[in-house]
Amino acid sequence: MASEKEGAVVMKGHAEGIKQAAALLKEFGLPEGLLPLADVVEVGYVKSSGYMWISQKKKVEHTFKLISKQVSYDTEIHGYIQSGRIKKLKGVKAKEMLIWAPVGDITVESPPTGKIQFKSLAGITKTFPVEAFAAGQ
Repeated sequence: MASEKEGAVVMKGHAEGIKQAAALLKEFGLPEGLLPLADVVEVGYVKSSGYMWISQKKKVEHTFKLISKQVSYDTEIHGYIQSGRIKKLKGVKAKEMLIWAPVGDITVESPPTGKIQFKSLAGITKTFPVEAFAAGQ
């Protein structure tokens, strides 16, 4: 794991971490409300590989009201961010009926259609309007 983090820009603390996470989402064309975080410990990003991670003090459960979807964010979230996409994502689960399905891939459709796609590790794909994940939702 340490080698994945080599050469990273790391922001410590909640205020700086939130700013870094929002800046990364914006830079890569992802909705800024995609990661509703609380009590952030650190956010890191390795420009050469796209590897990013977020550590927070406690797990966060958030309901995206526009789509009535409950999502759980673990204390450790990591994956590879690139233009319009986060792949090999770990630490994010979406509630599907009675089970929590790990989300492994998030992609904003290109060319932009106003849709965002979530793929679970089980191969389930769900598509939602991007505005459901705008900041403050």
